[in-house]
Amino acid sequence: MRKGEGLGISYKRTNRTKCQHSVSLSILSFLTPVSRLVCALFIFSSSHTKLYPSSETLEREREREREREREMAAPIEEKDQATEDPRKEGIASSIRVVPHVPKGGIMFQDITPLLLDPKVFKDTVDLFIERYTGKDISAVAGTRCRALRIVVEGIEARGFIFGPPIALAIGAKFIPLRKPRKLPGEVISEEYVLEYGRDCLEMHVGAVQQGEHVLVVDDLIATGGTLCAAINLLERAGAKVVECACVIELRELKGRERLKDTPLYVLVESN
Repeated sequence: MRKGEGLGISYKRTNRTKCQHSVSLSILSFLTPVSRLVCALFIFSSSHTKLYPSSETLEREREREREREREMAAPIEEKDQATEDPRKEGIASSIRVVPHVPKGGIMFQDITPLLLDPKVFKDTVDLFIERYTGKDISAVAGTRCRALRIVVEGIEARGFIFGPPIALAIGAKFIPLRKPRKLPGEVISEEYVLEYGRDCLEMHVGAVQQGEHVLVVDDLIATGGTLCAAINLLERAGAKVVECACVIELRELKGRERLKDTPLYVLVESN
């Protein structure tokens, strides 16, 4: 390319643009004021048409957004029970039943063997993640893990095992629900009845926002007292509990019935 050639092309293009504007202005000079305004608006709109999407394009975008919202808010579908996931068999075989703990007549469901097996532990978490990924869930609330109490000497914070990895995987925050006087700062509390006594759950004020969709995770459902307390606590704060998820269900204690309209998802059943 010769020196100055690029500048020449730019100069010619600039002159062509100026010429076009001059022709437009010369035409406008022969028109009445109203006609000038109409022509000016026409010239302006024709030169800016590509900058703004058409109404049809905007409507298509709105419809796509509405479709995405419907998919997120759709009920969580149950898989065909006839094709049960084989991973659940490994989970069930890793749960140890210890009689008369914490008192006579209680068949304690010990999940520590499950945690000692990395594959089974991962399978347990993965099953929950696969179910809740892509759903409209902004928070995961975890209760203390009662099936570990005898092993970890009452440190119930070690019970938050399944909730945090689920929350991280689905892009939600994790809300710990703890025993009284374990959380610093201002809390709200909910008392409830267990199969062997009374207890209480507490949650930080402001941990959940009005209208948030929350998944409640626990290791086990027996009489349903703990989950009911968690649901009441979260609903008092303005949240909506979309489902409760447990590793184990003691079906004969009918805790599921106490949850009423809140769906329950469990991996294994035990007697």
